This record gives sequence, structure tokens and C-alpha cells, in this order.
Amino acid sequence: MLVVGGSLGKAGAAALCGMAALRMGAGLATVATPRAALPSVAGFAAELMTEALGEAGAEHCSGADAELCLELAASRDVLAIGPGLSQRPGVAEFVHRLVRGARCPVVLDADGLNAFAGSPETMQSEGRTLILTPHPGEMARLTGLSVAEAQSNRVRAAREFARHHGCILVLKGYRTLVAYPGGDVWISAAGNPGMATGGSGDVLTGMIAGAVGQFPGRVEEAVRAAVLL
Repeated sequence: MLVVGGSLGKAGAAALCGMAALRMGAGLATVATPRAALPSVAGFAAELMTEALGEAGAEHCSGADAELCLELAASRDVLAIGPGLSQRPGVAEFVHRLVRGARCPVVLDADGLNAFAGSPETMQSEGRTLILTPHPGEMARLTGLSVAEAQSNRVRAAREFARHHGCILVLKGYRTLVAYPGGDVWISAAGNPGMATGGSGDVLTGMIAGAVGQFPGRVEEAVRAAVLL
């Protein structure tokens, strides 16, 4: 799998995502991250492979990095985008180009989701699997609703979004939901308040990507299994 994430000060998010995929059984995990963040990612665990993005000292990704990431993704089974990317200038363009160009399943989280705030129609799945993992705040930014509105009927909001955009939506929070394009919504009864700590979402993204990469013919089950685990 390939993780595209990290920035100066947020390298841990991308590293946690890659390690979670390996713990799920992925054979290899590569983290593509800006050069300034690469030493932190590479030093996190010997099992993680890394690819440097940008010029020397680059602190965050930019649109110019998309071509290299797409080349790397072409030989991977799944692509995870977003953990720790930041919302610096150029990051949104970078994410848009990646999502448009990717041909493998894509798991989109954190700043990968924020790149589509208010314009989710620009990330249509176009015949390949797209999995989104927003928390309530990110869901509100995607839909243009307030957090209270998005939370008032989570099942309806998740179902409508998944149907309209042809994606699998994992709406995190109390009783995490998994909504599918066909209209089915699964509800997880597991979890506890401690999972709200920073880093849990990055781990979930890696777990989902690791499961989907191993079971490309059973994506719906793979996503549910990762959420439960």
C-alpha cells in the first residue's frame, strides 16, 4: 500500500497510518511524505519504506508532487491519502490531482477530506473504490452543514452522502457508521470515549487500507472488519 501524508510537525500521523496497515497484514507499506518530515517517518519504524516529496527542506506537499505519487500508486493495491498533510497552500490541489488520477482503491481521511470541503462533487469515484473516513467536523465541512445538523440524523446523512457520491462512507464517532452506495448502513456497537484521542483516526485509515488491499474482491466486508477491529 501507499500512504500519502505528513508534513513538518505532523509526520506521526502518516507513520501511524502505515504501521496500522502493516499490523493488519499488508505485505509492504510505503509512506510518501515531504522531505522535512521524512526523517521522522523513517525513524518511526524500520518496517516502513519512504519516498521523499518536494525539494530539499519541503515542509508540505504541493500540486507538483502529484505525478510522482501517481507513479508510485500505479504499482500499489491501495492508496491512503490525508493523515498529517496539513492545509497549507497547494495541498488541496495536490489532493485533487491524486484522487482524480488514482486507479486503485483510495482511502481519504483528515486533510485529504478537508481538500474537498464544500465541494464533494469534485471527488466522484469514476468506477473505482473511494472510501471516506470523516469525523463529524469533517463531515460538516464536506456537506456544508453545521456539526449539529450532520449529527442530528447520522444514518440519514451518511446514507445520502454515500449514495449521491458513489463512495463508502465511514462516519466516525459514537456508534461509527459504515454507509454503502447501495443504501445499506452498518452500525458499530464497539468502541469507547478513549478512541477520540489524536492518532486514532490515522490508525483506522491504515487498518482500512490494509484490509482492502488484501481483499480487493470483498471491499465492503474489509471496511466493516477494519472498523470493528
